Amino acid sequence: MQNLTSKMRECAKKLLEKGEVTAVIGWEKGTFWYQSTPVMITDANDVEKLVWDEFCQPNLSKYLLDYKYNDGKIAIFVKGCDSRAFNRLLQDNQIKREKAYLIGLPCEGMKDHKKAALKDESAQSEVPLAKVCGSCRYPNAVVFDEFLGERTTPKATENDFSDVLALEEMTNDERYQFWQKEHTKCIRCYACRNACPACNCRNCIFTDSKSGWISKDVNASENQFYAITRATHVAGRCVECGQCEMVCPSDIPIMLMNKKYMKDINELFGAYDAGVDLEAPAPLGSYKLDDPEEFM
Repeated sequence: MQNLTSKMRECAKKLLEKGEVTAVIGWEKGTFWYQSTPVMITDANDVEKLVWDEFCQPNLSKYLLDYKYNDGKIAIFVKGCDSRAFNRLLQDNQIKREKAYLIGLPCEGMKDHKKAALKDESAQSEVPLAKVCGSCRYPNAVVFDEFLGERTTPKATENDFSDVLALEEMTNDERYQFWQKEHTKCIRCYACRNACPACNCRNCIFTDSKSGWISKDVNASENQFYAITRATHVAGRCVECGQCEMVCPSDIPIMLMNKKYMKDINELFGAYDAGVDLEAPAPLGSYKLDDPEEFM
């Protein structure tokens, strides 16, 4: 990964010195050894801050929303899920393609930073991959202006719905108790929403005090309403980066609900991977005369 870090720094420096971009978004080492956090570089002399390692988990595409009205072009490093998120933002008309310069990267998978936090740095090799990375089907950037390094092999060729199948085997009461227990832990910090590239509404009903959709009271009922509504909102749009689950301080299996929606959508409308093909219509954002209606 050190070799790729050098290439990233060279690329960023070239783009900034030539004035082709006004800023570069990448990762730098955080406070702890298991943290690699987003960084925006505007000075070519600061490119040495950039790193590429097994903890570059944050999906950088979401940060483009903060600069979509800025003048000039911004360069951004994208692994597979970041690039899918970029396409998702394009399809949502949140950003313009000509305002970004994409530098594609191959990703061998990111390690679970929460489990790493329980270990000493000397035991770094023992830290497992993050759950979503273990079954990643798109480790290489799917869209880019230039690609650094050698393409890597996907860890899977099909969606892994084994955890969803286990959930479906539960009785209705068991499933209710399972989610009741999980959502009771939620503190409604909205970290999942803030990190998710598919959650890109200008105004969110959950933090708009005038909307009246949800109270400020943090309890299982209100939390369940929030979780189900958010999952429904990103259904058919989730790029499987797992950021929602990675940033959750309560360790709620948020991706499990997202994957349940994915499985149902695939069964109803055919296989679909959000953010892979810009031309492919979103299954819940388009209508066909032969769409299934058995649920009506």
